[in-house]
Formats: sequence, C-alpha cells, structure tokens
Amino acid sequence: MDKLSSLARFKNACPFLGNTKSSTLRNLCTSASPRFPTLSLLTERATGCPVMGPALNVRSKEIVAGYASVAGNEEVDKIHKEKGVFPPPGASIEMCPHASAARAAARMADELATAHKKMASESVTKSVAEQAAAAGCPFHKSATATSADAARKSASSVANTPAPAKPTPATHTKASHVGGFNYEQFYANELDKKRKDSSYRYFNNINRLAEKFPVAHTAKVSDEVEVWCANDYLGMGNNPVVLESMHRTLDKYGHGAGGTRNIAGNGAMHLGLEQELANLHRKPAALVFSSCYVANDATLSTLGSKLPNCILFSDTMNHASMIQGMRHSGAKRVIFKHNDLEDLETKLKQYPKEQPKIIAFESVYSMCGSIGPIKEICDLAEQYGALTFLDEVHAVGLYGPRGAGVAEHLDYDAQVAAGDSSNAIPGSVMDRIDIITGTLGKAYGAVGGYIAGSEEFVDMVRSYAPGFIFTTSLPPAVVAGARASVAYQKQYVGDRQLKQVNVREVKRRFAEVDVPVVPGPSHIVPVLVGDAALAKAASDKLLAEHDIYVQSINYPTVAVGEERLRITVTPRHTLEQMDKLIKAVDQIFTELGINRLKDWKRLGGRAGVGLTNSEGVEEAVDPMWNDEQLGLLDGTTPRTLVDGEKAVLDVKAVKKARGVFDNLLGEMKGPVRYSWTQKPVELEVKEVEMKKAVSVKKMKTGAAGIPIENDVPVAPSASVAVSA
Repeated sequence: MDKLSSLARFKNACPFLGNTKSSTLRNLCTSASPRFPTLSLLTERATGCPVMGPALNVRSKEIVAGYASVAGNEEVDKIHKEKGVFPPPGASIEMCPHASAARAAARMADELATAHKKMASESVTKSVAEQAAAAGCPFHKSATATSADAARKSASSVANTPAPAKPTPATHTKASHVGGFNYEQFYANELDKKRKDSSYRYFNNINRLAEKFPVAHTAKVSDEVEVWCANDYLGMGNNPVVLESMHRTLDKYGHGAGGTRNIAGNGAMHLGLEQELANLHRKPAALVFSSCYVANDATLSTLGSKLPNCILFSDTMNHASMIQGMRHSGAKRVIFKHNDLEDLETKLKQYPKEQPKIIAFESVYSMCGSIGPIKEICDLAEQYGALTFLDEVHAVGLYGPRGAGVAEHLDYDAQVAAGDSSNAIPGSVMDRIDIITGTLGKAYGAVGGYIAGSEEFVDMVRSYAPGFIFTTSLPPAVVAGARASVAYQKQYVGDRQLKQVNVREVKRRFAEVDVPVVPGPSHIVPVLVGDAALAKAASDKLLAEHDIYVQSINYPTVAVGEERLRITVTPRHTLEQMDKLIKAVDQIFTELGINRLKDWKRLGGRAGVGLTNSEGVEEAVDPMWNDEQLGLLDGTTPRTLVDGEKAVLDVKAVKKARGVFDNLLGEMKGPVRYSWTQKPVELEVKEVEMKKAVSVKKMKTGAAGIPIENDVPVAPSASVAVSA
C-alpha cells in the first residue's frame, strides 16, 4: 500500500505513471516478473525507461559494491567474530543469513542489469556477475567461467519465455507466422476491448491467514487487509476440527487420490463424503465432483443429451455453469424471466406434458441476493411434467437447521423434528426437488461440488458424464476436510445464526448512511455503484487506503449499469471491523461522488434499489431467517465478536465431526490439534452465561419487533461450547 502511495506522488512528473490507472500500477508493483523473479513487473518495465533505465543500471552497480564485500568469505568471518557468532565445524557460507542476504541482493543486482540490457541493447561490457566476483563475492564466481556468448543465449532464452497475462499489453514474445494469422495481436486486441469497457478482470494477490480470519496478507507478507468478499461464508476453511481431520488424513493417505474415480481414485473418504451429503439432503444418493461448475455442466449436459427431445427451462439469472451445461447438451433451451412464475408457466404450457422437461434454477442468486420461489416452481413442475434442478451453491451450510439449504429451511420445524435421519420427509419442499446441486467450496470452506437425488439418476450421471469419468479424484485430505465441515455444520446452527445477525447489522448500518444495498432476503450484501469504472475505483481505494478488500463486480457477471461491490459478512467479523467497513465505504462514496440511495430514488431506481410502490413507499423485504430461528426470542443467539475474542467451537459438533472418521483414522479425543507445527489447543469447556451479554459492546439488530433505534445486546449461546 505504501509503495502505491509513493508512486502517486510522481504521477505529474512521469508520463507512464500519469497515464496508468492506480489498479494497474498496484498489480505491476505487487507481481513478480516471470523473467526476473527478484524484480516486480513495474521495475522490469522501468529498466526500459530513458530516465529510470540508466538510474537503475547505476543502482545495480551500487548494490554490488555495497554487498560484494559482505558476501566474501573473509568479511563474513569478520562479522561473525564481531557479533560473537562461532559457526560449528563444517558449516558453509550458504548457511549464514548475512551471506544469504548478500546473495539475494547480488541476484537482484544481476537481474536489474540483465533487464536493462534486454531493454536497451545486447551490450558486451563486463557483466555484473564478473564485477561481483572480482570484488570477492563467492556467489558469482561461477559466472566468470561462462562465456559471453553463452550468457547472451541464456538471456535470449529467458526473454522468449511466455509471460502470464498482464494488465497492460505485453511486448511481442514470439514471431508471427510468415504470411499467417497474427495470434499475438489478436490476443492483445481482445484484451484491449476488455480494458476499454472497464470489464477487464484484475486478480489481487490475497492470502487468507488461518489464525487471523478474516484477515489476509497481500503480495507483501507484512501488508495485511480485512477480507469482506470471500465465499468462505462461515470461516470453515480454518475451523480447527476441519484442519485436524485434514492433517490426520494426510498423514495416513498422503496427498493425491491416485487417479480418476474408476481407476484407483475411489476411496473410503470419497464414499463417506457422498453418504454424508446424501444424508444432508435426505436423498438416496450423492456424487462428488471436482467443483460445482463441473457438477452443473456435467449433469445438465448429460441429462439434456440423453432425455429424448428434452426442453431445458432456465432462469435468466442462472449461473454460467448451468448455462454452459445446457449449451453442451444440445437440447433446446427456453429462458424465463428471473423468478417470474407467470412467464415460466406461459412457456411450460407450450409443450406436451409427456415431453421431457427440466426446470433449472437457483435458491440464492449470488450477485443480487434474491431467493427463488422453490415451492411454487415445484407446483408448476408437477403440473406440467418437468424435473426440478435446484442449485443450492450459495445456500448449503447457510440455511436450514442442518445447513442443507433453502429447500430445507422452508420446512424448518419439520426438518428439526426429523433430526439426522436419512429418510425424506414426504411432501416437504426438499423432498419434492428431483435434483439438488451444491458446493463444498463456499460455506464449507473446502473445494468440490456435488449432486444429490435418486440412486438411478446419480448412477446414470456417474456412468455417462465425461466431467466425472475423466477427472482425477479429489485428494483424500480435501475430502476429509469437506466431510468434517459438513458434519460439524449439521450439528451446530450457531454459525448460521450469527452470520445472519451480522448481515442484518451491516445492512442496517449502510441504510443509516444512505449507501444503496440491493434489497434481498439472503445473506448477500450487494452495494450498488452503477458504473464499472467507479466500482473498480471504489474497490481500489478500499484496498489501498483502508486495507479493506472488496472485489468489484462488473459485466458480464452483472448487467451494465448495475455494477456493484459484493460484500459478504461472516460470523467471524467483529463489531470493530464492521465499524471500519461502514466508515470506509461511506467516505469513498463521498470522495468518488457515487450515487446514494436518495439519488437512485430520484432517478427512478435501478437493480431494485430506490424502487417504490404505487403509493411511493419502498416495500420491505423480510429476511429468510426469522427472529425465532435466529434465537433472538429465547436469547440463544451467539454473541457477535469484538476484537481480540476467539471464535467459538461447539462441543457436540466437534465430537460429531471427529466421530465420522473413527473407522478410518481411529478415535480422536482430547485437545483439537489444528496445527501440526504448534502444541495442541486446549479447548476449555464452559457454560456461557447470559448475563455476559450486558458487559460487551452492544449492537442494533434491526430485527422485526425490535425498534432499531434502541441498543439491543446480542445474546450469547446458552449451549455448552468451547472457545478455540
């Protein structure tokens, strides 16, 4: 962040800096050059500048002069004696940290010089390596034995190595075929189109820290940011019992699966996970894929191609994986308006009931936060003879008493009463859905996707879908982590409750400062910006100036003019982090002149924001989770964390998650061991007292029946829990 701020001071003096977007500069200065790994892409580019090039060349020589003596054997010995360091017999100079630092500096100097030569000309002057060797640097001695011709060949080989995609057009790395198509120019032109319409995707270097969730470091390990857009909705990616299960599995079964599912890659871990998922949805069978993109694509393409004269009915806002699967099937596709039952029925009526049909839709639409009318679509499917294909990707783990998704949530009390039974509840919404797809890569914090349905359906997909048959199986440790996560969440509802409480709070706080949030009943918090360039600028400013990472969402993910910041709130975000987020977004909306809620109302509304009924009143959207389900009425809601507090683990859920591996890994008791490099964490079993809620920082819930102008303490869980 500091480096980007420093560059901004020179924008008026340097044409390149002045004409380059801050987001591009950030990417250039935080990404390593593929040709010269010790240099950033920005430094490599600067070596070709008529001003900076010579300056960097001089700097490379200064680095050599400054470090060559330190790198020499005699000088290193002298430093050791002055510092009272006495290396053991047989120790080499490579083991010394002083020499290692010198070696790294010498390597950087060498690459600076090489980059400058590449940009300027093939010079035959004495190389930096030779200068360093002459000064006594042992790490460059071997370079003096290399001929100048070999050095030039090596530099040429490096220069011709294809580089990864960059945010600015790369120099031509391969000669065009004489008289043939100019492929490189084609690539550059296509990328230029993306940049011109502000739809080019930038990939930030974000490394989430297991012990500091939801904090991550950027390309520079010491630069930490708060992540507000990850799909690890519940923080299960670093849940201690999940990590413990993965470590144990890794020790016993190793890293890879060994092959595809029908060639050495069909292990007990995979079969156990599929049984766990079938039980979760109370379906006879389930099948795990490498991702839910693959699951959707493979399933719809297989069904659409196999069912005779099949018609696929698709919601206009369906995910790309579903759309791709329908296209691959070759079957006719009929698009109906988003969540529009009347439009869907009108189109279903046009085909005979006996003709095969599939209605494909989602429960939670991830970019707007709307929820599909599942029960009503089931009614239409039964009336017109169609299968129902429900994508619960952004709902599994987050809705329902056991985390099976929105279909389970719609019959909440009945599902609670059914407990952990694998038997379907006849007539329930989840039972009426023919095909359910879900992911292990979001709320469950792992990777992979799956389908659940009848035994015959699952077996047919397993037998015919290329996306399943010809893909290497997921690693056993990953599968174990996913199963531990599913088992834990089936037992413990507290994470889901706390997430929803925190979502309510963030939405309420945004409304207070007139920041427009696309209304919806789900956990998604889409902050409307309405312009691609402004959305990207807002994301950049949040990261560079506030250390907050929120990815901007542009076309084609959302419609042009509906660009947004998609914020995801977790049960692990603290009240202080919420305060920081709200203030930062409010400030940036002012600085960039982004439309507020009042502005969208004046303009007639967009993307559901600022729309009013015939009486000029905005219609309220009730959240999916009601107050009773959240535990707000009986005081059992887990308490929102404050800075410095540890997350809570549930004793029963830990026991359940461990227990599913007893037959494969052996019984596990005692402290949860989530790090094999540290001592096991002693988990203190305690009864959380209700009165403690009064002494902590208070939060306005905005819950129905509770005036939002009053401070309401969020009650902690009354169940036995353990703090990690």
